[in-house]
Amino acid sequence: MTRRGLRVVTGGRAQRRRAAGAAEITKETIVLNGRRVAYRTGGSGPLLVLIHGITSNSATWDRVLPRLAKRYEVLAPDLLGHGRSDKLRGDYSVGSHANTVRDLLDSLGHRSATFVGHSLGGGVALQLAYQFPERVDRLVLVAPGGFGREVSVLLRAASVPGSGPVLALATWRPVVEAGTLMAHALGRLGLHGNTDLEEIGRAYALLADRSSRHAFIHTLRSVVDHLGQRVSAFDRIGTLERVPALFVWGEHDRIVPAHQGEHVHRAVPHTQLAVFRNAGHFPHRDDPARFVRTLDAFLAREQRPAARAAVGA
Repeated sequence: MTRRGLRVVTGGRAQRRRAAGAAEITKETIVLNGRRVAYRTGGSGPLLVLIHGITSNSATWDRVLPRLAKRYEVLAPDLLGHGRSDKLRGDYSVGSHANTVRDLLDSLGHRSATFVGHSLGGGVALQLAYQFPERVDRLVLVAPGGFGREVSVLLRAASVPGSGPVLALATWRPVVEAGTLMAHALGRLGLHGNTDLEEIGRAYALLADRSSRHAFIHTLRSVVDHLGQRVSAFDRIGTLERVPALFVWGEHDRIVPAHQGEHVHRAVPHTQLAVFRNAGHFPHRDDPARFVRTLDAFLAREQRPAARAAVGA
């Protein structure tokens, strides 16, 4: 049964008729290669594709999508195995996710875009630029994985063999509710990290679903093991020499440390780096107004090259 407000598209280009300048965000689905992919979209103008992180979904962008949709067309998919998209057995590697996003753009009639990727989504965005450079105008990588071995001990623990039953126990409703209450209590006390704790609590709630939990484990093990991040984005460092790139990090990120952003910025000096004070792993949720301003300034400075616009013309 289709949920209210969710329009199902069975193929071809998704047709959306909106008033000029409207910032309404709608939820839609499309079938790609036999699998349902859900996404949020709205606005008009240059295309921004926003890709969420592991255990998350397109809702992570809900504080910035309406603001961005006033000046851009926004497209935020639920990656396969996440959100309202299908969670069937299959390939959940970064490369596979990149292929799915490329297929989504093709089906909706888009040639290229600026890609904004958070955490795992940053790795997907960078992989897109590596595999399909003609499709990527600019990159905005928000606390992306892959630029250092360090990663949260929770993710390392979840990647080890036998973690499935432990995750099932952790997502038992009383445990989740206790964690949510603790997060709210810390927030009322003014302690930093409330957003990160809320997002972790939301992730555990989503993992209560068995199919979501299996997809999470397969996705996680493709990029993380007990020692930390097992794939290196520095293998794709040459990509950042060819496309304008902005890194956004929270100063107090305890999941992917902010000094990794400083490291890659030194390795590729022409990249831009913005570190948000009083923000953690989700700077787009901790400070959405600054996040939108930062994107606006970056996009205004880094205009789409005319040569790239002509590719395939």
